[in-house]
Amino acid sequence: MKKDKEKVLDEVWTEERVKSFLNVRSHDEVEEDFHMLLKAYQSMRAEDFAKFVDFFTTDGRSVNSRGPEGQTVLSIIEQHRRSGEYGDILRQAGAE
Repeated sequence: MKKDKEKVLDEVWTEERVKSFLNVRSHDEVEEDFHMLLKAYQSMRAEDFAKFVDFFTTDGRSVNSRGPEGQTVLSIIEQHRRSGEYGDILRQAGAE
């Protein structure tokens, strides 16, 4: 069977596109800041994620918000082997 979606490499992330993740909303009971931050982490390269975190914190959002199981995005990131740069970005923004 043919794949539904092709993997996109070197995708261009404009400032507007990075900022658009500030409009991502949760469709369930998940805390909005947690949902936004997690979706940005899952979607962006580290350099774009750093820009997003800057916009996110400037907008008064919390890098320490928690998901339904009590985890922060940082605690999730720390479980992934190749995500050190993302964790560093969050720590610099005040994540614990």
